Amino acid sequence: QVQLVESGGGLVQAGGSLRLSCAGSGRTFSGYAVGWFRQAPGKEREFVASISASGSNTLYADSVKGRFTISRLNLINTVYLQMNSLKPEDTAVYSCAAGRITSTYGANYNYWGQGTQVAVSS
Repeated sequence: QVQLVESGGGLVQAGGSLRLSCAGSGRTFSGYAVGWFRQAPGKEREFVASISASGSNTLYADSVKGRFTISRLNLINTVYLQMNSLKPEDTAVYSCAAGRITSTYGANYNYWGQGTQVAVSS
């Protein structure tokens, strides 16, 4: 069993930056791939970025490439999402998820956090 807790969300002006954290519990967390997903009001959940268990492989949605960076520090069971050059369309609830493979599909993740709100004003 893995439990995930997100933090770091907030309100920021367009062009600003935020760093989200996903803290995982359990000794096995370092063996899981972790993905970030987001859901805006009235829209479906969408993939943002993912990182393999070792941290050697990453995937990004086209909409965030070059602006967002995913990383992890297994020593403290934490995955980060550094978000730069934020746009109003990045406004959403951001959730992290853990699964056995790096994937853009939410169905491939077994454990989910509650999410953290990110709001970008224009």
